[in-house]
Amino acid sequence: MADTTTDQFDVVILGGGSGGYAAALRGAQLGQKIALVEKDKLGGTCLHRGCVPTKALLHVGELADAPSEAAAAGVDLTLNGIDATKVLGFKDKIIGRLYKGLQGLVKSRKIEYVEGFGTLSGANTVSVETDSGTRTLTGKNIILASGSYSKTLPGIDLGGRFLDSEAALQLPELPKNPIILGGGVIGVEFASVWKSLGAESVTIVEGLPHLVANEDEAISKALERAYKKRGIAFSLGVFTEKAEQTETGVKVTLADGKVFEGDYLLVAVGRGPSTSGLGYEEQGIEMDRGFVLANKETLETNVPGVYAVGDIVPGLQLAHRGFAQGIFVAERIAGLNPAPIVESGIERITYCEPEVGSVGLTEKQAKEQLGEDAVEVYEYNLGGNGKSQILGTTGFIKLVREKDGPIVGVHMIGSRTSELMGEALLIVNWEAYPEDVASLIHGHPSQHEALGEAALALAGKPLHAHA
Repeated sequence: MADTTTDQFDVVILGGGSGGYAAALRGAQLGQKIALVEKDKLGGTCLHRGCVPTKALLHVGELADAPSEAAAAGVDLTLNGIDATKVLGFKDKIIGRLYKGLQGLVKSRKIEYVEGFGTLSGANTVSVETDSGTRTLTGKNIILASGSYSKTLPGIDLGGRFLDSEAALQLPELPKNPIILGGGVIGVEFASVWKSLGAESVTIVEGLPHLVANEDEAISKALERAYKKRGIAFSLGVFTEKAEQTETGVKVTLADGKVFEGDYLLVAVGRGPSTSGLGYEEQGIEMDRGFVLANKETLETNVPGVYAVGDIVPGLQLAHRGFAQGIFVAERIAGLNPAPIVESGIERITYCEPEVGSVGLTEKQAKEQLGEDAVEVYEYNLGGNGKSQILGTTGFIKLVREKDGPIVGVHMIGSRTSELMGEALLIVNWEAYPEDVASLIHGHPSQHEALGEAALALAGKPLHAHA
């Protein structure tokens, strides 16, 4: 019979992904005795199968696009080929380096790292099946941070030429004509990278009316125009009826009878909360369709002393949201009084080409909340920005403000615009007025100068823009 050991901690954290390890690091920093439980690898989906590896591939895509961009500037570069094995090696090397660093951080903070499958076995206990037996961890507080998984559609069994994003990241060959189900962040990023790496055709199938449908509609339409120009095809507004694997590839049939054929099918229809079989419901945790219903102000569940962070909590499924929530809960447990996290103040970035960034309210959301006549918007076209012209990018920055009030939303599209989101984040969260931003002197020529130009225009004194 396996040995059973019990340990006492201030905080036991179930899940070592973004939210879980952030809570562990901050809690230990504040003098708490921490146990961190993870059945897979420290760092979770973001580090090993999500954010980091996809951005590594997108960077490879940028390099592959360089010859065609260089030609326009009079530089003759030649792309001799793409070695898929080396591309995967490049990605894995980055992951490995970050993984090693994270392991060192956890060890240096004297966090008890427990490898094994953990379940919530009581209001203040977590049972972990380890290689050496069952270990029961008792905590004055418990943090649930079990992350998310790639969802699929009814009738589509993953495997073979049907891929989720995790399988796509390990694909030993580059697809020639992939079909992507889902035009959200994951779908458009993979479409971008595969097109850059030489796919003959890429087709996105999205049942909603737009790509990246959660973004401001003007941004979605601009991305669609850019993808058409890049030769990335998409079908919008019609849902998939069935998908099947053939002898030579895949076949997708839509509800209107239209058929698409390709060599691989990426199912990118979102991520679901990883909460099944972990004992949450059995211990009385209030749930909704697999999500943990934590208090929005405190992130505490209906069971006192049990908190939830990250993708299992309804809302934006973003690694940086998980980091922030983990830190927030750790500080609350330690007796501090951190400010509650405002969901609309979290920045959102899609690293396709062109990049999409946003923070705050869309124009539609602002009008719904503040009233049709209480909202002003301005779009500054990057055509008037010197650095953007040098980079050869089109796009725009859109500011949404409360009439005679602060800026409540910043939305942008264009190459490298993700690097502008730091200032956008401050503008919205510090409730800056256009006049406040307009008074700041932005470097010239720079892309972030475009934010200043947009603010100047919205403040009624445009410089390199038409009023």
